[in-house]
Amino acid sequence: MFYAVFKNGGKQYKVQEGDIVLLDHMGLEPKTNFQIHEVLAICQEGQVSCGNPFLSGAQIEAEVINEGRGKKVVIFKKRRRKDSKTKRGFRRDFTRVKITKIVA
Repeated sequence: MFYAVFKNGGKQYKVQEGDIVLLDHMGLEPKTNFQIHEVLAICQEGQVSCGNPFLSGAQIEAEVINEGRGKKVVIFKKRRRKDSKTKRGFRRDFTRVKITKIVA
């Protein structure tokens, strides 16, 4: 089993080659290739190597599939007996990415 853990937008993702991941909005065109250098850990054949905080020389190559917006999340707050309520909506912008290669 070969996988890597990387950091993007304050979140950590565990990926293998060929995985499709929704990352935070990056503003890149579709079919654009880019590298992720903030690799936290890589597991090769049962041996895990961790960085402090990042592994030097390790990178993940990825290709942008598309960009879009997620489903709406409704935030509704009501304070009982106070005649007070608020309703807000939120949609997350994302970039759909395919992991093409993990370089240790």
